[in-house]
Amino acid sequence: MTFRNGLASLLRPEDSVVLLIDHQPYQLANLNSHEPTMVLNNSTALAKAAKAFNVPTILTSVIAAQGGNIFPQITDVFPDQEVIDRTLINTWEDKPTADAVKATGRKQLIIAGLWTEICVAMPAIQAAGEGWDVTVVTDASGGVSVEAHEVAIQRMIAAGVNMMTWVAVASEWQRDWARTEHIAELIEVMQQHGGGSGIAYMWEQQLLNTPVPDSAK
Repeated sequence: MTFRNGLASLLRPEDSVVLLIDHQPYQLANLNSHEPTMVLNNSTALAKAAKAFNVPTILTSVIAAQGGNIFPQITDVFPDQEVIDRTLINTWEDKPTADAVKATGRKQLIIAGLWTEICVAMPAIQAAGEGWDVTVVTDASGGVSVEAHEVAIQRMIAAGVNMMTWVAVASEWQRDWARTEHIAELIEVMQQHGGGSGIAYMWEQQLLNTPVPDSAK
């Protein structure tokens, strides 16, 4: 097994493409590996971060007529983008979806979806076997149980797939605070979806903008 290490292994926005799979009501209804609202928050944050860094993002659902449409919090980030609806459980076997990813010309494939043990693991393992540099965003994904999610992660790691959280992905895309072209958008995503870190940043900005009392008065 080739270890993933070195500077070239870190994510770069110009080489990344995001594939969001089956963030749908049916899957969310039996999501038990995470608190469901956190997966909704994190998958939306990943979508917004991808948009902030101009990373192409492919949206796909499975039999939406039965399982429901992709969460509007995600589709609202890409209002003019068509969601690719599939019948195939393994997204990477679905030609329209795989072709959409390949058409970007990117080789760092970042996947998140529901459920981890099925609709994330299958395409991640297949794409990794075909030479793609695959990363799964674990906190924007989830399974029917903690065991299902964790076993899927172990299985994918054994297949050479990288594991990260959405904040780690966004941080690698940013990489250097001297790169200012996307900072405003990244900070906005952090404020909306970064939990305590986002709140702390807003508090810091409030303190910095609070006038210092004049002790001479």
